[in-house]
Amino acid sequence: MRVMVIVKATKNSEAGVMPGEQLMTEMGKYNEELMKAGVLLAGDGLHPSTKGKRIRFADGKKSVIDGPFAETKELIAGYWIWQVKSMEEAVEWARRCPTPMPGEESELEIRPVFEAEDFGAEFTPELRAREEKLRAELEQKQKA
Repeated sequence: MRVMVIVKATKNSEAGVMPGEQLMTEMGKYNEELMKAGVLLAGDGLHPSTKGKRIRFADGKKSVIDGPFAETKELIAGYWIWQVKSMEEAVEWARRCPTPMPGEESELEIRPVFEAEDFGAEFTPELRAREEKLRAELEQKQKA
C-alpha cells in the first residue's frame, strides 16, 4: 500500500525558518534508511503558504486566493510518499523520524493513497487503461 506522510506546518515553518544543519543531516540519514528499505517513493519540503495560492470552486465559479492561509495547524510543510505493507509499518517508520520541527510541537499525518481497486466498478477498464497510460508517460518523463 502507498501512504502519504504529511509533515504538518508550524509557526516557524510558516515564517520561513529553514532547518539547521543538524536536522538536515538527521533527515538525510532517515531518508537514506527509507530508500534502502524500499519504502521511499517521493518526498519534498514545501515553501510557506505566503508563496502559495488556492483555487476555490464554488457555484460553478473558480477564484484564486493568495496566501498566506490561516490555521497553521491545517497546513503542510512537507511530505513523503511511502510504499509499505500496512498502516502499522508506516506508523513504525514514522516513529523513527527525527523531530521535524525542533523546538516546536510538530506532527506527522499518515494517509493511505487510493489505489485503482478502491474505486470499484466506476473505474471502468477504459478509465483504468487511460490512467495507466498517463502513469507510464509520467514515469518516462521523470526518468528523462
